[in-house]
Amino acid sequence: MNNVAIKSQNIQKTDSGIPIENIWYMLLYALKILHLKKRWKSEIEKAPNLDTLLSSILAKQIQQRLRIGLGRNYCKRGNEIYGVRGRIDFDKSLKLMSFSHGRTFSRYQVYLTNIKKNQIIKSILTRMIQIGDFGKNKNIAKEKRNELRCIVQEMGWIDTTEIKPDEVRRTQINERDKDYSLMLSLCYLLCRCLMPREEEGTYSLMDLNRDDLILYNIYEKFVAEFYNYHLTQWHVKPQSHLSWPSEDSLDYIPIMKPDLILQHKEIGQIIIIDTKFTKESITQGQWGNLTFNRDHMFQIYTYLRTQEEVSKLYKKATGILLYPTVNKHLPQKTCIQGHTIKWETIDLAQPWNKIEKDLLEVINIEKRIVHV
Repeated sequence: MNNVAIKSQNIQKTDSGIPIENIWYMLLYALKILHLKKRWKSEIEKAPNLDTLLSSILAKQIQQRLRIGLGRNYCKRGNEIYGVRGRIDFDKSLKLMSFSHGRTFSRYQVYLTNIKKNQIIKSILTRMIQIGDFGKNKNIAKEKRNELRCIVQEMGWIDTTEIKPDEVRRTQINERDKDYSLMLSLCYLLCRCLMPREEEGTYSLMDLNRDDLILYNIYEKFVAEFYNYHLTQWHVKPQSHLSWPSEDSLDYIPIMKPDLILQHKEIGQIIIIDTKFTKESITQGQWGNLTFNRDHMFQIYTYLRTQEEVSKLYKKATGILLYPTVNKHLPQKTCIQGHTIKWETIDLAQPWNKIEKDLLEVINIEKRIVHV
């Protein structure tokens, strides 16, 4: 057996067939950490799934912080104490009759490590010990749980708390603790468990499991950051709001916010892209025929048609629905009322350099890039 065949057998993949290494490359873009592409090589190659990959990287990062000291911040405290500290709460002091006992109820700030961002990390690691999926190899799974358990024990004085994804996203980071940005991003991905339900279809792109539910949260950000990094001749605007061509102010009209708008800096060409991480891209129509998802079609059509009065460039804008697939390729193109609409797929099971090449070919751009 040659070396290529041996290497292909050792590639770790998700249950749907996506190489873990490809997901790591997507994370590099999505989290804007391309400078870390050469780190954690052994963890990436060994990881049997996303739980293991994300937990391993989070563990390495927090271990480094434990060696140099966890991030701290000022926290407000209010206690009845002897003497004075900070600001006296006179109303509270009088109610408790503190003055007569030589005490005051003072409100002050203390500089602590037992703060929200450390609590989130400890809580996520604790949760992963309890319910994390670390692959079918029991010895590897046990080793990973023991590693996380040791880290949690080192953080013994940090409280655990119930974690919600939005709470993780809102947690603020100090300039001194920029490495927490990566750790909290990993916590956010591990915290996300639910995938929006899609209508049933007959042509499966991939079977959604726990790994793919996390990937759902990576894919859109990855595509935006990939284009932003490589397309230097284009303005790349993710999550831009489009206005309705209405003369009235309507309180309940839906917001139009495509995932990505590209505009060429010289010729002004406009491309509107919506990424669609769904289980089904082709559905069964009313009469049993196979059709692309109509809601996706109506959505991209609306983006294009409602902007025609904004400028002449929008009258010729292109719309692209971009789906991830596993070992499938379903490209289609049509022209409707002057607008080109394309259905494109990116096979996430193929080698990474081919994924990069395909992403650029989606918008018909030939560009030499240095592969990650």
